[in-house]
Amino acid sequence: MATSFKEWPWPLQALFYLGLAVVVVLAAFYVPGSPLATVRSQLESAQAEMKPLEADVESLRVYKQRRAELQSDMDALQKQLATLQTIVPEEKQTDQFILMVQRAAATSGVTIRTLTAQPVSQQQYYFEMPFEIQADGPYYSVLDFFSRLGRLSRIINVGNLKLASLTGRNAGGKYHMTPGTSVSGDFTITTFFTGSAEAQTSAKPASARAKR
Repeated sequence: MATSFKEWPWPLQALFYLGLAVVVVLAAFYVPGSPLATVRSQLESAQAEMKPLEADVESLRVYKQRRAELQSDMDALQKQLATLQTIVPEEKQTDQFILMVQRAAATSGVTIRTLTAQPVSQQQYYFEMPFEIQADGPYYSVLDFFSRLGRLSRIINVGNLKLASLTGRNAGGKYHMTPGTSVSGDFTITTFFTGSAEAQTSAKPASARAKR
């Protein structure tokens, strides 16, 4: 004889309701067109789109870790560039250069009699700015002067050096010699500057025409 559902023992009723709830939930997830099935489909689509984004984030994380290292390298290069611009500046800075040379001579006890600027010549990546100098002083002071020129912040080349003792060179009383002066000489010092990009571009055609 069949019994009604209300007469079932309560454990069986509980199992029945539990199974019915599971069936309803599964039907809601997998039956096409149901709200839960739509949400489930959107969730799976979002997860699929998130995977390549996670890969991109992981690759960018490597650059984030290297940022400090790259910044340190950039700072070092900036300092190196500033140093190079001091050694070989972009502009002539003629006045500053002459003052540097005169200061080195005065500190060494050497007297510069004449300092004459010569024509600037252009090389491939820089310009040469030479000066002819006549100077005199004690022998070791002259050596110290050349040593100081080599320690200046700008690059300086010394050439065409002609030294002579005062006994072998007739000064003719043209200059008043300081006590201890024993050497007089003529030489050329050359410094360098890079020049602006426009100056280099405009000077190249002129050089080419001169060669032709």
